[in-house]
Amino acid sequence: MRLQIRTSVSEDVDEVPCEECQTGVMRLSLLTYYTWLKDDFITVPNFPAWVCDICGYREYDGRALDWLQGLLKHFIVRPTGREARAGRDAPQAPSARL
Repeated sequence: MRLQIRTSVSEDVDEVPCEECQTGVMRLSLLTYYTWLKDDFITVPNFPAWVCDICGYREYDGRALDWLQGLLKHFIVRPTGREARAGRDAPQAPSARL
C-alpha cells in the first residue's frame, strides 16, 4: 500500500475520487500516524487521512503533517544530556609502564 500526502483539497470537501483505483471515493478519516524521530518511534492517534472506500489507498492530510512537523522539529534541533556530552573526548586511561 502506497501512502501520499494530499495538500490541494479545500476545507469544505468531504470526499474526492480515488487517484489509485479510479473507482472509489476518498473520505476523510482519523488514523494512527507513525514515524521515527531519531531513535524514537512516535505514534499519533486520531490523525486525519484520506482513505479510499474501495481499494483502501491512503493519503495523510498535508496540513496536519505540516502542523505535526512544526511541533516535532523542536525536539530534534538541539542535543541534550548524554547526547551533548557524547561528542566530547573521553578521558584517556594512563599509559602502562613496562
